[in-house]
Amino acid sequence: MTKITFVSADGAMRNEVEAENGSTVMENAIRNGIPGIDAECGGACACATCHVYVDEDWTDVVGGPEPMEEDMLDFAYDVRGNSRLSCQIIVRDELEGLVVQVPERQS
Repeated sequence: MTKITFVSADGAMRNEVEAENGSTVMENAIRNGIPGIDAECGGACACATCHVYVDEDWTDVVGGPEPMEEDMLDFAYDVRGNSRLSCQIIVRDELEGLVVQVPERQS
């Protein structure tokens, strides 16, 4: 199991969850009721409602988006250099301690 911390948009709330390797960050957000992750398409990379900001300390480990994800991020609210769709981040041992922030709103 890999620990992931979800930070609320205002930084006031931090939710740490145990995530199974091979699952996605989005699946774990939904499973644990993380506020602000809507995941309307269920993880098919067909919307941008699971948008998160990867903590700057983790951007190199997580890596950047693939072209399809980049296209979907065009529909996300307040996209930044560390924006990712959480449905496209696969949980693995190297992500132990990953921190992501939920945006102010989803698109």
